[in-house]
Amino acid sequence: MSDKGGDSKQLNEYFDFDTCPECMGERLAELSRRVTVIGKRLPELSVLSLEKLYEWLQDLEDSLSDAEHRLVEAYLLDLRTKIQRIVNVGLGYLSLDRQTITLSGGELQRVKLAAALDSDLTGIIYIMDEPTIGLHPKDTEGMIAILKKLRDMGNTVIVIEHDPDVMAQADYIVDIGPGSGKHGGDIIGTGTLEELNKQETSVTGAYLKKKQQEPEEFRKGTGDVIEIENANLYNLNNIDVRIPIGCLVSVTGVSGSGKSTLVFEVLAAARGKSSISGNIVTGIQQFDQIVTIEQSAITRMKRSNIATYSEVYAEIRKIFGGLKEAKDKGLSSKHFSFNTPGGRCENCEGLGYVTSNMLFFTDIEVTCPVCGGKQFNDEVLSVKYKGYTIKDILQMSVEEAFFMFHGHPKIQRILNLLKDVGLGYLELGQSLTTLSGGEGQRLKLAKELISNNGKHSLYLMDEPTTGLHPIDVENFLTLLNRMVDSGNTVIVVEHNQQIIKASDWIIDLGPEGGINGGKVVFTGTPMEMLQKGDTVTADFLRKSISTSAEF
Repeated sequence: MSDKGGDSKQLNEYFDFDTCPECMGERLAELSRRVTVIGKRLPELSVLSLEKLYEWLQDLEDSLSDAEHRLVEAYLLDLRTKIQRIVNVGLGYLSLDRQTITLSGGELQRVKLAAALDSDLTGIIYIMDEPTIGLHPKDTEGMIAILKKLRDMGNTVIVIEHDPDVMAQADYIVDIGPGSGKHGGDIIGTGTLEELNKQETSVTGAYLKKKQQEPEEFRKGTGDVIEIENANLYNLNNIDVRIPIGCLVSVTGVSGSGKSTLVFEVLAAARGKSSISGNIVTGIQQFDQIVTIEQSAITRMKRSNIATYSEVYAEIRKIFGGLKEAKDKGLSSKHFSFNTPGGRCENCEGLGYVTSNMLFFTDIEVTCPVCGGKQFNDEVLSVKYKGYTIKDILQMSVEEAFFMFHGHPKIQRILNLLKDVGLGYLELGQSLTTLSGGEGQRLKLAKELISNNGKHSLYLMDEPTTGLHPIDVENFLTLLNRMVDSGNTVIVVEHNQQIIKASDWIIDLGPEGGINGGKVVFTGTPMEMLQKGDTVTADFLRKSISTSAEF
């Protein structure tokens, strides 16, 4: 992984972290640490859950005289309002000193939405991009209730969503397709979910009413296991976990139950170590590498695009540089790079646009007046491969380029992996700054698979289905199964019912989030979970099967 956040995180194993002996981890100077309000010091309040802190505020208010209350009334109201907003989205178990980098994807999503979703404004148009990302179906129900409340107050709520539960509760659905990228862009269905299911042109409706095949056979694995003992980081409750090697494993549970902590803070952090702060991990020595693909964004530089990030562009430049037409003009592969001087347009330095500085306003990007957005000089653009210039190639989708470079196995392998992770619709020259979080995560996965070179790997993924339509999830499952069948082990932190049902083994954490979570509440196959699972995840898994049968 090349993002700065990932690099710094990997360096943690070279550092030792210890509690400050001066303040004993309380961060404040001695004088500040000693100040109390109704018997409580600030560091003591910082470690309370927000629910407990709200109760303390109530006790404080009850203890004040009328004169004292008038002095702090505005502050108390502000505190109660801000705390209540976070409690309303199901995060009352968090404490003030909880670092944001330790929050799960679902927790972070709800913290961001807390203020907006608790607004008393009316006549507002809310536009939200997948507000249920990172949420367990149980938490999704709460999110839907909040969205309905906003609607009932006289607002219009527009959500971009793939979640069938949200679709089922929507007053109106606009289905866009039929495919992705150049194959999409048309409205193929409108109405309620029930109406959508009756429209032959609706891809979403057709999928949801199709009878889903439930897997009944599961891999047993190699017989070896990864063992995690005494996991006690953050809210993990000294748990022991056995993970079968050679399987597709889902780690499930409500938001904040400890899934990401177990997989990424305990298991992933054990590279080359037998114990981390008392958390013992064994069985990972047999893997050639551990690959973590988390929700952190990829490096989004203007000069990076799909072709350069996947490293397919280097191969394409070799082809253009090797053409007779290029050699006759004295051009080599380096002249077909938009990142280095030689063949690029120097007015825009190969970007295709120039930035106008608007001083106190947002800068404006306009098409380069010299190259007209073509990025290269005329001499380079005169060289063609099968009738296409290098700029034409960059404007092709991954799918189109796959057929264009028939007979070039290295290029086709890279492009095929991009298709397998559901990114076949992206243009080769599309900037990484335009990708969604889900697209960026799947691009990182493709990059890892491209450089795998037959290694025996342990893949750890944090909700890889983010941003995927149910049909795309099916295709993505095909890739995951292929990875496991090739001798790898794949562990996914997931809420997606399709992935959970298709897993070989499930580890369910809970029963709730925060201090009420961190326990193993179920382990077994999806069939065992359906038959005898007594957890929130099991309940929703059964519900999803009965719902699909109704469609």
